[in-house]
Amino acid sequence: MKDIKRIHHISAIVGDPQENLDFYRDVLGLQLIKQTVNFDDPGVYHLYFSRQDENKEMVITFFNWPNEHRGRVGSGQVGTIAFRIPKGSMDRWQAWLKDKGVDSKISGLFDDATLEFKDVHGLSLALVEGEEESDDDAILGFHGTELLSADPEGTRSTLVDDMGLNVVSENPAKIHLETRGEEAHQIIISTSPMPKGLFGVGTVHHVAWNAEDEAEHKEWQSHMLDAGYHVTEVKDRKYFKALYFKEKGDIVFEIATEGPGFTVDEDVNELGQHLMLPEQFESQREELVQNLKTLQL
Repeated sequence: MKDIKRIHHISAIVGDPQENLDFYRDVLGLQLIKQTVNFDDPGVYHLYFSRQDENKEMVITFFNWPNEHRGRVGSGQVGTIAFRIPKGSMDRWQAWLKDKGVDSKISGLFDDATLEFKDVHGLSLALVEGEEESDDDAILGFHGTELLSADPEGTRSTLVDDMGLNVVSENPAKIHLETRGEEAHQIIISTSPMPKGLFGVGTVHHVAWNAEDEAEHKEWQSHMLDAGYHVTEVKDRKYFKALYFKEKGDIVFEIATEGPGFTVDEDVNELGQHLMLPEQFESQREELVQNLKTLQL
């Protein structure tokens, strides 16, 4: 098996879709690249965001649940999602967040200066400077994520022994891992015990890891089944193929293919501008549109 090279996407549960769009577009400067619905619950939006430029490898997605369904962050979940920003831009980002009314703090969560804050629905986010310099301060991609494992050593085993990540450092508070690809995504496994998390608004649903193509994807399915994980069948998510399993610390992982990509149903210049439905829901379009809040783009 090849080793996991990078994060494919991260999916979280948030509230009002317009508030979600306004925050990630107007505060974080990301582009809405896909309006669709949750394929397992088509009564709610599934919104995809990425960088503003042609590089769409960094994708964060959101299931927009009603605000009253609050989650509880805890063990068996992904914790903080960290984005990578250009070298030397953190002070400007902190000032920008303050200007937008977003409280933030500097910590050492990712073993480097980490600017931590929450989005409009309480989701834990962070910014960490990379080595890359840029003419602007736009988000470069994912820096990594924190995992709130119910079994930190088990999660370490999944990621290192079964998926090929490297160990950067270990101490009593956390285990620091890194993917082997050029993105070098940083994964922090917290060793502090926490009550079991509950999915809902303000929590992360899963982190997805990248497989280059369908052949490699099937190899991962067989590999993880052979390693004793309960792996789902391959699911067609239109823009990629997906399979899911819980790692040894109860966190939901996905492995997703790179293709076919987000331009299979929209021109690159129109990404995110229209509600795109998978074929199985097209006959319900009128009913679904009536129940979904119209987004102000």
